Amino acid sequence: MPVLVTETAAREIDAIIRQQDLDPEKIRLRVGVKGGGCSGFSYLLDLTEVEKESDEMWEYSFERQPEKAAATVGAGGGGDEASGGESYTVRVICDPKSYLYLNDTTIDFKDEIMGRGFVFNNPNATSSCGCGSSFSA
Repeated sequence: MPVLVTETAAREIDAIIRQQDLDPEKIRLRVGVKGGGCSGFSYLLDLTEVEKESDEMWEYSFERQPEKAAATVGAGGGGDEASGGESYTVRVICDPKSYLYLNDTTIDFKDEIMGRGFVFNNPNATSSCGCGSSFSA
């Protein structure tokens, strides 16, 4: 099963890539785990151009949301719709050892009053910490 990325998370990743003026064709979102954290393992997310032959890779394509106009002039509408309909692709890679722990995990992005950040829904985790950045399996 793949490591899944929700549209909300993909939109945030796309925004980061564009803000940092990175080449979206070369950039991959590396997901992984490392030992540590308050529950045993910590999640890793990194934008990288380095892809290894042994990495698993998944591609997710979405439509870019049209930019919201600051103000609409006139009552007749006739707005420019050309900014919508552009697609983008997020390429996710994962090393084989991390994939053992991340198989079928969904990565989402939350922007709420209590904070914003990427959230992992990992069915392989037997427990996780309160902050959601570490887990045990």
